[in-house]
Amino acid sequence: MKIFQREQRSLFGEILDWMLTPLLLLWPVSLALTWLVAQGIANKPFDRALIYNAHALAQLVAVQQGKPQFNLPQPASEILRADDADTVFFQVLGPRGELLSGERDLPVPQEEDAAPPGDVRLRDAELRGLPIRMAYIRVRLPLAGEPLALVQVAETREKRSVLATEIIKGVMLPQFVILPLAVLLVWLALARGIKPLSRLEERIRARSPDDLSPLDHKTVPLEVAPLVDSVNDLLGRLNDSLATQKRFLADAAHQLKTPLAGLRMQADLAQREGTSTEELKQSLLQIGRASMRATHTVNQLLALARAEASGMHVAHLPCDLARLTMDVVRDSVPRALDKRIDLGYDGAGPGSPGVWLVGNPTLLKELVRNLVDNAINYTPSSAERPGVITVRVLSDAFGRVLLLQVEDNGPGVPEADRELIFQPFYRALGSEADGSGLGLPIVQEIARQHGAEVLVEDARPGQHPPGARFTVRFPLREA
Repeated sequence: MKIFQREQRSLFGEILDWMLTPLLLLWPVSLALTWLVAQGIANKPFDRALIYNAHALAQLVAVQQGKPQFNLPQPASEILRADDADTVFFQVLGPRGELLSGERDLPVPQEEDAAPPGDVRLRDAELRGLPIRMAYIRVRLPLAGEPLALVQVAETREKRSVLATEIIKGVMLPQFVILPLAVLLVWLALARGIKPLSRLEERIRARSPDDLSPLDHKTVPLEVAPLVDSVNDLLGRLNDSLATQKRFLADAAHQLKTPLAGLRMQADLAQREGTSTEELKQSLLQIGRASMRATHTVNQLLALARAEASGMHVAHLPCDLARLTMDVVRDSVPRALDKRIDLGYDGAGPGSPGVWLVGNPTLLKELVRNLVDNAINYTPSSAERPGVITVRVLSDAFGRVLLLQVEDNGPGVPEADRELIFQPFYRALGSEADGSGLGLPIVQEIARQHGAEVLVEDARPGQHPPGARFTVRFPLREA
């Protein structure tokens, strides 16, 4: 249970709560224990005096003419009753319970509390509503049958209470000074202990917004070092992300600058005086091509941004990869026919065993579409040698993988370029294909989000042209 409650948790307050709460809760417990100990201490000297008096009175019990007698000298009686704080009582009973001397109303001990002759016992009792402390002893008389007489001495508890109170005062009063001092020392020690955190905060606040260099973890306490290491890791990843974004924006600006410059140039040419109708049509045709290229580049940029940002936000559902792939192939047939390319699907049918995977259908369609568009862009086709593109979905139940393959009979991808083609805006040298250089980076990002890998190899090794085969290996999971 915490004494101080805050809406926003403070490390200083949290530690202070856990340090002061036990201290303040244990203080009344300490008071109660001290009171009990003080009672025991206060009883001991007065109990010894009662025992001494009981023994002294027991020696005054005698037998005269065959009868028990108790003779208490007057000076001894006055000394026994001389007490400024408490009232002292005594009682002497014969073997048959007859009163030989003293106070008649003193309570008699129970049979189960009977002590052996000659031993003094102590007990607490009440007399006329007052709490008293009693000492009693049984005395063996020199008579036939050795009967026992009972001698009791009692006193009220005023002196004991006063002494216990004095002990409590002597112990507790210093604590009223020590406790606030202890709280102050704890506060100061804790404030000094968390100063390294304050210095770390000042160092971070003093940094410029573009300073993402690691923090020095050697100047902080060992307990804070893991936090600083985590912050440094975050700064490193943020620095890499910013560098990637800057490079991406620079490349995107460069890619968009070319079609926009072409648009402006063709517009200027169309506006020249003396431009013929044929030249105007040619300029408009070039403007249309440049605008299509710019639109395609912007769409690819948006697709890549959507693929990179959707990893944590888009839900994954059971998907039939064969059906998704056939839909994309069907949509791409008109574009392939325009380039006189034979585009076909050869693989497992929709609903076949092993073609299901857990993923996002929109992103998976984007992945297949980019692979097919990439093959259409880079596969030449002519009447003598028509281009052929084959798309497959294959299930390997033993290897627990689902394969998506896009194969063409084009020039293929040189081994030196097989890693570079997945970088944004990279274009292979000598290629005249129209593209933005973003299709394969989109494919790789979507594959990464689905735990898949993308492989590139020759479709027909040893032949010319070797063709290209892009394979996406999806791990099979329960759909």
